[in-house]
Amino acid sequence: MALARKNTQPESRDSVRINNNIRITPIRVVSEEGEQLGIISTDDALQRARDAGLDLVEVAPGERPPVCRIMDYGKYKYDKNKKKNTGQSHTKTKEIRLRPKTGGEDIRTKIRQAEKFLEHKDKVQVSVLFRGREMAHIEEGRKVMEMVIETLSAIGKVETSPQQHGRRMICMIAPK
Repeated sequence: MALARKNTQPESRDSVRINNNIRITPIRVVSEEGEQLGIISTDDALQRARDAGLDLVEVAPGERPPVCRIMDYGKYKYDKNKKKNTGQSHTKTKEIRLRPKTGGEDIRTKIRQAEKFLEHKDKVQVSVLFRGREMAHIEEGRKVMEMVIETLSAIGKVETSPQQHGRRMICMIAPK
């Protein structure tokens, strides 16, 4: 015969108890405007919340008596999620590709694009690609790379200096 297991998961996904899940009585209640209503029974607080068309939310369960607030629980969860997500960083890595024989105006166009990326707080990976016999003239690619780094130094800082990786020379530039 199998034994019944006790449910070890919390009642809801968040640890916040609302409305009928608040079992302790009496509780300290704060109104929707933020004024203290005092210590009252849970049933009275639930009735006040229902009359206002809102929820009774336990905001400080560790206190004695617990502190509950009359508020819109959906809006509270939304604001809480929004605050949690604003701390995340936005940085992405964008790439501009050049060749040793790329013309001056084409390089300036790529630099303008890289400036836009840096203004949006994105990192920029500058790649100079070598094909065929261009490998014999790596110094030409280095000149292109140095020109790009020098131009972007006003709004970005070099994170990794130019390095040769096979047929490609790579440099990372981060926003200042």
